[in-house]
Amino acid sequence: MKKSITLAALGIENSTLHYQLTPAELHRITLDKNMGQETDSGALAINTGEFTGRSPQDRFIVKDEVTADKVWWGPVNIPFEADKFDKLYKKVISYLDGKELFVRDCYACADANYRMNIRVINEYPWSNMFAYNMFIRPTKEELRNFEPEWTVINAPGFMANAITDGTRQHNFAILNFTKKIALIGGTGYTGEIKKGIFSALNFILPVYKKTLPMHCSSNIGKNGETAIFFGLSGTGKTTLSTDASRKLIGDDEHGWNNENAVFNFEGGCYAKVINLSKAKEPEIFGAIKKGAILENVVLDNNGKVDFSDTSITQNTRVSYPIYHIENIQQPSIGNNPKNIFFLTADAFGVIPPISKLTPSQAAYHFISGYTAKVAGTEAGVVEPVPSFSACFGAPFMPLHPAEYAEMLSRKMKEAEVNVWLVNTGWTGGAYGVGTRMELKYTRAMINAVLNGDLGLYNYDDYHIHSVFGVAQPRSCPGVPTSVLSPRATWNNDEAYYTTAFKLTNAFRKNFKQFEAYASEEIRRGGPQRYAF
Repeated sequence: MKKSITLAALGIENSTLHYQLTPAELHRITLDKNMGQETDSGALAINTGEFTGRSPQDRFIVKDEVTADKVWWGPVNIPFEADKFDKLYKKVISYLDGKELFVRDCYACADANYRMNIRVINEYPWSNMFAYNMFIRPTKEELRNFEPEWTVINAPGFMANAITDGTRQHNFAILNFTKKIALIGGTGYTGEIKKGIFSALNFILPVYKKTLPMHCSSNIGKNGETAIFFGLSGTGKTTLSTDASRKLIGDDEHGWNNENAVFNFEGGCYAKVINLSKAKEPEIFGAIKKGAILENVVLDNNGKVDFSDTSITQNTRVSYPIYHIENIQQPSIGNNPKNIFFLTADAFGVIPPISKLTPSQAAYHFISGYTAKVAGTEAGVVEPVPSFSACFGAPFMPLHPAEYAEMLSRKMKEAEVNVWLVNTGWTGGAYGVGTRMELKYTRAMINAVLNGDLGLYNYDDYHIHSVFGVAQPRSCPGVPTSVLSPRATWNNDEAYYTTAFKLTNAFRKNFKQFEAYASEEIRRGGPQRYAF
């Protein structure tokens, strides 16, 4: 790219700038600097260093006139003083000035009416390659007069001083909505880059553009109907939306506008690769080739990846441009959303593998955002632990969860969308006793919904779960009837109901923080029975 740029306005005047390098160039530079390895598939493997995941406790938002009265402040949205941001910004710029830097102009939001131009400045070449993969790539013509609206400044090698800089520790990710800057330092984990922009859009779109931002994946069928998949990490959001029979719109971040269109924020995918196999996830496996970046995986001497090796982290990842998937929607926009799936990996094994939700139940479960942690994922976790993340993405939501839930509820009613709760977790018992739900059954259930095979709700075809109150189908093509009833898979009614009641209590305890904000209709959407 021949365009000449300057970062002088940011205070960077003495750096060597590499602007808009190709993935192949960034791949080569990374290898030349001994910052990565090439795998046998041609992908680039890198190690993100100390941090192999996001650090939610070190994510801040500058509290100023723009945000003070709008952001839901607390442990998720931690306030940061404007003057401390300015001082820290100057220190980061001083650190970067004079270094070799990698600069990329790109944008978020596939719908031109919501497009946000972004300039990403990286200390490392592979971080810039990640930005190429994950954001939308402008054409040469679009770059001619490109003016960035937001700037991401990414300095993994800069370590903050918590005492003088106002951070919690040496790493930080700070959003400044007045200056439109995402400032990231002390961490090489690339997810902070994309989630910084996602968090910004989760404020900008609902506040200024009356558009619902969603932590979800989506795809579209031949009939033109869009399906949306909400879910936290590890619930199957990327896997289930990447289906050879449907066109992928996006795997993680979308907006739903007033024109009833769903549009991808991103230009790529960021998938977990723990235990990845070609047999179970052929599309994702095939996307790991030249241009893809594998994070924190273990290679043998021949460059072959051991996807089962979690010695570095369980959060092994791959990023790749969306065009690495063959069957994609271009542009990444879908109309007529007709089915929404809430994915949960229930490690207690008590939630039905698929069930239909009423509008009030949908709003309740959306605000709750339930999944579960299992033994081994975190220090001290020895049995399943309920994990709730409001709107299936609380760490990225600057507004109160009820605001997003009300927007979703209104859109679901207007579009007459069916909402389904899907348990991709355990069956036949809790984690350690039961087994993980087979992917082929989950796919069959979702395909049955999309094909219209589960039909409309009626008492002959559906059973109301006695604890959770959701409607579970009595039969489903391609799925043994016994699998559809979680109680039946346990072969121990007393143990099943004891565990189910335990989980409903966790739901109720978690929801107390939202009761004052939620309508009576939403409150009625929770579990029907609970134990004292």
